[in-house]
Amino acid sequence: MTSSQACRIAAVQMVSGPEVGANLVEADRLIGEAATAGARLVVLPEYFPLISPDETAKIAIRERDGEGPIQAFLREAARRHKVWLIGGSCPLVADVPDKVRNTTLVFDDTGRRVARYDKIHLFGFQKGSERYDESATIEAGSDVVTFESPCGSVGLSICYDLRFPELYGAMGEVDLIVVPAAFTYTTGRAHWEVLLRARAIENQCYVLASAQGGRHPGGRRTWGDSLIIDPWGEVVARLAEGPGVVVADLDPARIAEVRASLPALKHRKIS
Repeated sequence: MTSSQACRIAAVQMVSGPEVGANLVEADRLIGEAATAGARLVVLPEYFPLISPDETAKIAIRERDGEGPIQAFLREAARRHKVWLIGGSCPLVADVPDKVRNTTLVFDDTGRRVARYDKIHLFGFQKGSERYDESATIEAGSDVVTFESPCGSVGLSICYDLRFPELYGAMGEVDLIVVPAAFTYTTGRAHWEVLLRARAIENQCYVLASAQGGRHPGGRRTWGDSLIIDPWGEVVARLAEGPGVVVADLDPARIAEVRASLPALKHRKIS
């Protein structure tokens, strides 16, 4: 930890639609709400700038690394609200011409970019008429990414990554795992909370999960239930559905207490 003091963290929940401009206005409003509540680190959900019934729409708005209105928005919002801002995910140019990288970008409270993570695990699901295949439009990343923040060491992941505990083990001993997501209603109802609590328990750290949560223009429904979970696996804050913010304090003493009483991280044999 960079400090022994508690650090306030926040997850923004949205119900994004197909209009990027409107989504950015809503994201800015909710970042401001989190900042007013005292949050120093704020996480936006996956696909905060765009959720469209047309899965190729994200290709049309993809940006080159370091350029474009979505990245400019994140940089300026972090600086203006004076928060460390984790930009959920936005579409960046991929090596494959007709695909994107699903990318989390992190900016400090001066607007300086400090980290980039490209989603490694790509969601695939089919049940009845419900079907998703992210590999059709997204190129997978490969690098595990952590960074140092005022709230300690942070590990980055996105949505479907949540199902792969080896990713989180590869992060080492982090203080906070963030999971911006757009979980489907079907899979979220079955697995969202139990997986998030398991990741907190396994890694003995806080988990900050920022979700899309509601019925989107075009008919898609996401599960929502943005959560903040402590290192013992206890839910300390949640928002079931609809736009809003959940806020809680990340307490370094709580992390130290859990790790001292049950030193599971020191007992790991396989990495």
